[in-house]
Amino acid sequence: MFSMTGQIERAVHRFRKADEADDTTLVASRISAAAFRASVEERLTGLERDVGELRGRITGLIFVVIGAVITQVVLKLAQ
Repeated sequence: MFSMTGQIERAVHRFRKADEADDTTLVASRISAAAFRASVEERLTGLERDVGELRGRITGLIFVVIGAVITQVVLKLAQ
């Protein structure tokens, strides 16, 4: 049988061969750590902005519902 080292070497060789065949994927998939951090930071900032906007909308909706309930209570008491 084959040794474990030989199997690993063949697997690495096949991986490198497949990687070299698709050179565009290799270039697109490797970015620097700084570029990755900047990309993640940009996405996180966008998410924070979206969550803030969503909070504002929910708060506004709560006030509208509370206002409608208070109005209904006042109208029932006035009758």
